[in-house]
Amino acid sequence: MAVLNSFMTWIFKSRLGQIENFKQNPISVQETIFKELIEAGKNTEFGIAHGFADIRSYADYASKVPIRNYDKFKPFIDKAMEGSDNVIWNREIEWFAKSSGTTSTRSKYIPVTNESLEECHYKGGKDMVALYMANYPDSRLFAGKTLTIGGTLENNPLNPLGTARAGDISAVIMENLPFWAYFVRTPSKETALMGEWEAKIEKMARETMDEDVTCMAGVPTWTIVLLQKVLELKNAKNILEVWPNLEIFFHGAVAFGPYRSLFKELIPSEKMRYMETYNASEGFFGIQDQKDSDELLLLLDYGIFYEFISMEEWESENPEVIPLAQVEVDKNYALVITTNGGLWRYKIGDTVRFTSTSPYRFRISGRTKHFINAFGEEVIVENAEKAIQFAAEQTNATIANFTAAPVYFDGSGSKGAHEWIIEFQKRPSDPKKFDQLLDQHLREINSDYDAKRHKGLALVEPIIHHAPHGIFENWMRKRGKLGGQHKVPRLSNSREYLDEILGLLQKSEPSDLV
Repeated sequence: MAVLNSFMTWIFKSRLGQIENFKQNPISVQETIFKELIEAGKNTEFGIAHGFADIRSYADYASKVPIRNYDKFKPFIDKAMEGSDNVIWNREIEWFAKSSGTTSTRSKYIPVTNESLEECHYKGGKDMVALYMANYPDSRLFAGKTLTIGGTLENNPLNPLGTARAGDISAVIMENLPFWAYFVRTPSKETALMGEWEAKIEKMARETMDEDVTCMAGVPTWTIVLLQKVLELKNAKNILEVWPNLEIFFHGAVAFGPYRSLFKELIPSEKMRYMETYNASEGFFGIQDQKDSDELLLLLDYGIFYEFISMEEWESENPEVIPLAQVEVDKNYALVITTNGGLWRYKIGDTVRFTSTSPYRFRISGRTKHFINAFGEEVIVENAEKAIQFAAEQTNATIANFTAAPVYFDGSGSKGAHEWIIEFQKRPSDPKKFDQLLDQHLREINSDYDAKRHKGLALVEPIIHHAPHGIFENWMRKRGKLGGQHKVPRLSNSREYLDEILGLLQKSEPSDLV
């Protein structure tokens, strides 16, 4: 395995020069990507309808192609799923990534082309390893196995007898991995792609617990469930007793901060490393490239052309849309993408905040729909995660999951509030102090929230429910959202999710309550 480790390290590091090129020349690289995408799309149905043949500049493109969200882009995707070729891309689309739905549909299906697999998702995986190896040249990553949790696959719901298939993006990626990848990963593909999640976790744990796992990659929530099952089966106190050579966890999909303390308990080693990635169904957008910072490097030569809408303009009828060259540091932007997956000026729904423009680095700040602004407080997911992490650290608690929504004025003169449901893996040493610290820290990092909380002017103290472990998993199971890419909505102006979970909470046995 030592020879394999040296060889694989050399292969992956060969990409570093290309990464340095787009860091040094971001705008010219984006211009090249833009021209390649327009050329690829000009003879598609979408390209012909929108006059791609006459596009000579970004300004032409912006004037000819409207910004669309999923619901407005869905007719084009549906036509491709039904079996029509050359609709949004210049060849047949064989895969569709299934992710959480919108208000009008239970699930979204995002096109995944051969180009987006090879030049985006797989390139992201290679660059992730290349950057890790550059930061940690002593790594023995390939001396053991990489543990990955895949999603599930299904037939194309709009054309079940056709060749195209659908599934979580992790499952689509895993199904198409090159043959050599299976020599360095665990568990077997058949187990990783199982559909029934409880049986899948059990089998994954049994297949992996006797391997020499040096690396893990996946969503923190489901990785925790798997690690706990491994500990149970091995009767071990921590994961290092099972996998002593484990050195890195590549994580994404949800913010890692609230889970950090739990991972430290499961993997009690100062040498354990954590590296964040931003790989969505729509594309691979960012990788943490520095050892001492959790900022993500924006990936610019992946067949994705980026545009941005300032969140200050998000609600306006005709918001200003800007290219990468015009973004500013410390402003929240909604992400708009044009991709080699056949998405054209598509609003992905995520928001980012740039921390640097030389090179372009950013943090994920939330979702365009996942925030609370019922009273002008403008609380975004990033605020909530920082506040809850601070309160947990100060009270020696470990968070499993959480959600929050507003309590609206009822006309009786009552004030508004935020209502939270927080599931703990480890209970706070002082529950009342935890609640106070969460509110206090949120006021410190968000001046709008603080102004509304001042003397209870518009918002009174938050209502915080400490929930029994497993409540969110039960809720997701009831909604048919267990496993895969599905995530709990952290914040919402609607009380739909919170009220559903409250209903389950009220049915819990008193002895289960924190």
